Amino acid sequence: QVQLVESGGGLVQAGDSLRLSCAASGRAFSSYVVGWFRQAPGKEREFVAAITWRGGSTYYDDSVKGRFTISRDNAKNTVYLQMNSLKPEDTAVYYCAAHNRETIVTMNRFYDYWGQGTQVTVSS
Repeated sequence: QVQLVESGGGLVQAGDSLRLSCAASGRAFSSYVVGWFRQAPGKEREFVAAITWRGGSTYYDDSVKGRFTISRDNAKNTVYLQMNSLKPEDTAVYYCAAHNRETIVTMNRFYDYWGQGTQVTVSS
């Protein structure tokens, strides 16, 4: 069983930055992919970014490319999402998720493990 715990959300102004953390525990993660998703009120959960644990390959949704950076710290079993130049439309609950198929996918149904989410609110 894998446990994921997000932290780092908060209320910021447009243009500010935040760094989210996803602490993973429960088993070895060498074959895992960890992704970040977000869900705004009244909207479906959407893919934001993902990273492979083994090689550190990354993939971003176009809406965050150039503003968000996903990274991992193997020693701490933690994945980060650095969010810069935040916009009001980035407001959502952010979730980290994981699966062990070694391939980055953007559809949330392929992710087996989910954290509880952390709220990010960007005011204009």
